[in-house]
Parts: sequence; structure tokens; C-alpha cells
Amino acid sequence: MSVIRPANRHDVPAILQMIHELAIYEKEPDAVRNTPEMLAEVLFGANPRVFATMAENAAGEVQGFALWFLNYSTWEGVHGIYLEDLYVSPHARGEGHGKALLKHLAATAVENGYARVEWSVLDWNEPSINFYRGLGARPMDGWSTFRLAGDALEHFGSSNVAALRG
Repeated sequence: MSVIRPANRHDVPAILQMIHELAIYEKEPDAVRNTPEMLAEVLFGANPRVFATMAENAAGEVQGFALWFLNYSTWEGVHGIYLEDLYVSPHARGEGHGKALLKHLAATAVENGYARVEWSVLDWNEPSINFYRGLGARPMDGWSTFRLAGDALEHFGSSNVAALRG
């Protein structure tokens, strides 16, 4: 049985630990730059734009989390949910926590009139792909994810910083 609830400030260490575990699983163990202070600010600061939902077992022990934010569809004219991270601790997989987290996000979308819940998954992550397909989710054929980051972002964006401040 999974208990789903909104995250609170006390969950920040557990969320950050699971983010590190997810990075290891995704073969990027040194990529996480996030800190407890940064995570607490985005989730619980003055104007949060990122949200976290926790999955606990019946004993109240955290088993996983979903970290998400709103996106917007110009075609639909309404928001959607973008699921940045979904993680369930390895010892708790298969107990329904991931499904319960996704079901909660789907219910949140339906309740608020959002058009969709979407996320990215690594091509090699067959267990997750099969899990998502089993829920009725389908890949976005014909679409590729692009990212402008690091040196390329700095180079491309820095020439326009003055114009933004001007």
C-alpha cells in the first residue's frame, strides 16, 4: 500500500538522497549539483514553481518521490504537468509506489483541467519504458529532446544578457 502526500521541508534530505540515487542509476553519478538549500528554496520558497510528491509505505517510511512543474500547451491553451523525476527506492519497487505517484499526478491534471502529464525516459531504460507503456503512456514518436546547457548556453546566451537588463 502506498500513501501519497505533498512533500514538506523535512523531506528535502530524502528527496536529495533519491536524486543522487537516480543519478547513479542513470549513469551520471557526479552530475548532481543541487544542494539542500537550493532544493528547499525551489520547493518551499516565496513563489514555488516546482513541486514534489512523496510515496510512503504503511509505516510512514518514504519509498519514492515525483518532482514536477507546470508546462503549457499553446495548442490546447491549458497547462500540463511535466514530470522531471520519478524515483522509487530499489527495495520498494514493484509495491505500487511508482504507479500511485503517477496516478496522483494524473488525478491532479484531471482535477485542474490540464491537458497532459509528460516526461522523458532514457532509451536504454527498458524497465521504466515497459512500466510506462503498461499504464497506457506512449512515446512521442517523431520528437527529439534538445538541450542548450553548459558552455554552449553560456556562449549563446551571454551576448544577450545586457539586452535583457537594459
